[in-house]
Amino acid sequence: MIYKNYIWDLGGTLLNNYEASTHAFVTVLFRHGVVCLHDEIYAALKISTAYAVEQFASNIPDFLAEYKKQEAVSLEKPILFDGAKETLGKIIEAGGKNFMISHRDKQVLSILENAEIVQYFSEVVTSDNKFPRKPKPDSINYLLEKYKLDKHETVMIGDREIDIEAGKSAGSDTIFFDSLIENQQATYSIHSLREVF
Repeated sequence: MIYKNYIWDLGGTLLNNYEASTHAFVTVLFRHGVVCLHDEIYAALKISTAYAVEQFASNIPDFLAEYKKQEAVSLEKPILFDGAKETLGKIIEAGGKNFMISHRDKQVLSILENAEIVQYFSEVVTSDNKFPRKPKPDSINYLLEKYKLDKHETVMIGDREIDIEAGKSAGSDTIFFDSLIENQQATYSIHSLREVF
């Protein structure tokens, strides 16, 4: 499973953020007098933030902005999944390249700096780049074209269906990461980041 170019998702893939995000979501709901089960929020956020807001907070004005502010506080001390830093380093040592595509804004760079992994990335694409969100492949195609990456030597790594769909639409291989489940549509499914390289 050795490639030359690795395009990473951040949240849920390198960054173990779902627990912090769930706590932030539940906290803001509670401020508005809404009580929900932790596991329900966690599962909804695994689908997408937009889905979670639609399910649990669609009638709360400015909920998303308030949630993002609370979440940012939680992410000031990012927690990486086991093997994340080592895997990124091994890819660079072997002459490969790491890229990142995130739906977050430029806050991503602060998260990567605080997690001490920003130096491993050739480029980080954020929402500030204004590409359509995954599963649209535009952000992947941008990296493929800009860096003249061979699609057959490039892999998209993520923890959600949209990451796999985006990678496949761009014509690259895909790796689905989840500690428990597998994705039959992905080229590979892994349960530990140490399996990547």
